[in-house]
Amino acid sequence: MAINAYAAMAAKQELQPFEYEPRPLRPHEIDIAVSHCGICHSDIHLIDNDWQNSVYPLVPGHEVVGTVSRAGDLVGHLQVGQRVGVGWQSGACYTCEYCSNGEENLCQTKTATCVGHHGGFADFVVADSRFAFPLPDQLASENAAPLLCGGITVYAPLKHYDIQPHMKVGVVGIGGLGHMALQFARAFGCKVTAFSSSPDKEPEAKQFGAHRFVNSADPKALKAIQRTLDFIVVTVFSDLDWMAYLNALRPHGKLCFVGAVANPITIPVMPILIGHKSICGSATGGRPMITEMLDFAARHGIQAQTELMPFELCNDAIARLRSNKARYRIVLKR
Repeated sequence: MAINAYAAMAAKQELQPFEYEPRPLRPHEIDIAVSHCGICHSDIHLIDNDWQNSVYPLVPGHEVVGTVSRAGDLVGHLQVGQRVGVGWQSGACYTCEYCSNGEENLCQTKTATCVGHHGGFADFVVADSRFAFPLPDQLASENAAPLLCGGITVYAPLKHYDIQPHMKVGVVGIGGLGHMALQFARAFGCKVTAFSSSPDKEPEAKQFGAHRFVNSADPKALKAIQRTLDFIVVTVFSDLDWMAYLNALRPHGKLCFVGAVANPITIPVMPILIGHKSICGSATGGRPMITEMLDFAARHGIQAQTELMPFELCNDAIARLRSNKARYRIVLKR
């Protein structure tokens, strides 16, 4: 059975129709009939080969939702016809210390859904069933798809760094990641501050859960919130005045990067020393945390705000994301 997909044939090229023959299912694998697939900035990085690990033809897509159409011989926890989701990661060794602790995202031999493997911009995708997650009924497919990458990306640091309800949390960048981070931080019970250089986003940021909005393009506004936050999640990719955000932290505060800022970050050590502050990072989460995140989102009504577009308009959707016009995630729908 040939799989119909959309693929980049070389770096920075538009996607074009692409057909390939899948290999036979391995014992733990499933075929998923794709109904929805979110578009993430990581897909653009892969299309452009920004990380120097892309293999062409490249079928992007790692926020996949669909139904199981076939299952390998050792798949016992999923049924044909069941709705599932697959995110950034598609495999691990399952035996190292990190896999044994439910931190498969730290496995040195982990595999990604669309790095050296055809992703979800297709009518079907083959996946390791152990990284296919049943979706709660409360989550609509178009809203759930971005949770599988973007959602876990912003949920994981809140859990990993033990964010508590009494804490004051800042979210830098109110976009595809940031609008979900606001919702999760508010649901954790925290007092939430949104940072954006787009003042027109203030009403939406507050709808997503922000108690306070700071115009990050205004130096006076940044100075006014010095020593007020316990934890700041940076979701952007661009260079900012990092000292301003370090100064916004209270003693013992953490500046946590989940966006892949391209250039080196230069921060003097003394403010870190005297304030007992930390600079840290986080990227996705293991299988137990993804399952927990999906359940948490379903119970608290957390969902991605999405724009739906048909798969055949995938290049238009990518162009919209490149130009920063998406509010806030674009999801392709069959």
